[in-house]
Amino acid sequence: MRSGLLLCLCLCLGARVEGGEREARLVRSPQGPVKGYKDPGDSIFVFYGIPYATAPTGADKFKAPLPASAWLDPLEAVDDTIICHQATLNNTTIPNKIEKENCLVANVFVPDTDQKKLPVVVYVHGGTYQRGFGNLFLPKNLARSKKVIVVTFNYRLGVHGFLCLGTEKAPGNAGMKDQIALLYWVKKNIASYGGNPEDVTLAGYSAGSSAVELLMISPATKDLFNKVIPESGSNLATFSVQIDPLENAKTFARSNGLENVDDVYALEEFYTTASYEVLTSDPFYYRTDFTFLFSPCVERKTEGAFLTESPYNILKNGNYRKVPLLMGFAGMEGIFRVDIFDSWKDKMNANFSAFLPPDLQFESEKDKATVAQKIKEFYFGKKPINADEESVLSYINFMADLYFTYSTLRAVNMHVKAGHDKIYLYEYNFVEDSTPVIPYTKDKRGADHCAQTSAIFDAPNWLCEKDESSISEDLKNMKKVIRELWLNFMTTGSPVPAGSALPAWPAAGAGGAPHMSLARTLRLRGALLEERARFWDAIYERH
Repeated sequence: MRSGLLLCLCLCLGARVEGGEREARLVRSPQGPVKGYKDPGDSIFVFYGIPYATAPTGADKFKAPLPASAWLDPLEAVDDTIICHQATLNNTTIPNKIEKENCLVANVFVPDTDQKKLPVVVYVHGGTYQRGFGNLFLPKNLARSKKVIVVTFNYRLGVHGFLCLGTEKAPGNAGMKDQIALLYWVKKNIASYGGNPEDVTLAGYSAGSSAVELLMISPATKDLFNKVIPESGSNLATFSVQIDPLENAKTFARSNGLENVDDVYALEEFYTTASYEVLTSDPFYYRTDFTFLFSPCVERKTEGAFLTESPYNILKNGNYRKVPLLMGFAGMEGIFRVDIFDSWKDKMNANFSAFLPPDLQFESEKDKATVAQKIKEFYFGKKPINADEESVLSYINFMADLYFTYSTLRAVNMHVKAGHDKIYLYEYNFVEDSTPVIPYTKDKRGADHCAQTSAIFDAPNWLCEKDESSISEDLKNMKKVIRELWLNFMTTGSPVPAGSALPAWPAAGAGGAPHMSLARTLRLRGALLEERARFWDAIYERH
């Protein structure tokens, strides 16, 4: 399944629309004139590769971004090749994309309409904070609705974006500060494109979902957006914020030959002088502790800091802006780890303690082993984890809970306790009959990680831009419904506003109820994954 996914990546990113005269639109922005184009027969103008900030270089490359350039002659906004430096995964490169140091560019998708002050949607891409780029998924069909303008963008990744030494040269969270710079760019420039800078929805998927919920609770983002859509990821996820960023920095430096890792100045010198090849040498994708090493961090309280308290404490204290939230996840998020089930099941049988999240604390190794056994038995019973249907489905649930689902439900409960009364919770359960059967099962299929994002965006297959007339009627109908729900929220703050023909969808309360099951038929249901959430609540209350 993973190799098929990577093959799709290679084949589809090369697909481009060719031929025909393209209609141009010149936008006079505060930066300077920008020219975008509309493909023949299309109803949107696209502006690619607009600089929204400047990435610092040399010894300053881990600092906050600098202001963007300005220009006098029209910028031909046609370059969709720029991405930030990132590690390769399974030796798979991204065709038709060029890694650049100064990679901080935005892409704007504008409907061909005379209407002004359209609501704006800013999407933060996923990729475990290690990989990805703004147009990982294309939002053209959202813009074709003529209800919103959509903005996508790049931000610094991996070590470049999330090295957190707490020093002057590497204070931390460069990638998150890129995202804030983009939001300020939208505030200043989007009116020129026909958007309303006072009506901005911030959305993201996977790591981007974690990021937008972090942005929501950061004091640095006041008045930059008024609605948030986290899709399959939470700011309480174990991969969302580094537990010990200095130790992570030491671990990576040590693995690349630095011996004197306890000297913070030597550590800083290593990172500021290391080549891009060294700094992108590991995507940290297969760690068993449910983290990816370099991710956002809690910074020292200095000017320009993005986050100075843990998300848990911020949510607990309730001291953050409570804007409307549309949040949830797919029904079988853990499928994204099925490709390594065969190797990980053996590791789990040998040492299940290696598969515990790092934000749990134990009195001793014996205490840790006891808790590990309790968790293993909750999911897999007392027998070994085998290559059979029961084990693989339990494995998928375990992976889903530890990466995405429990942290989302925990965040919802904390939001509600903090007085947040506009959270619309969902589980996306649509699965096509053509979806591959899960390995070791007879006929089981499920909605994989970020399946709802695939439904919202253009691609019928991950990253493949095609004419949607080629997909099944079931998927066409599902895409139509999901886009209607999302567009409703982006334009009104509710997925089912007054007067809608869709089933009523009230905000969630304590215990994560109610939630909407998004499948061929929409059904409002009670608490989401109640037994599994209660189990982890008990673990976290004690540890």
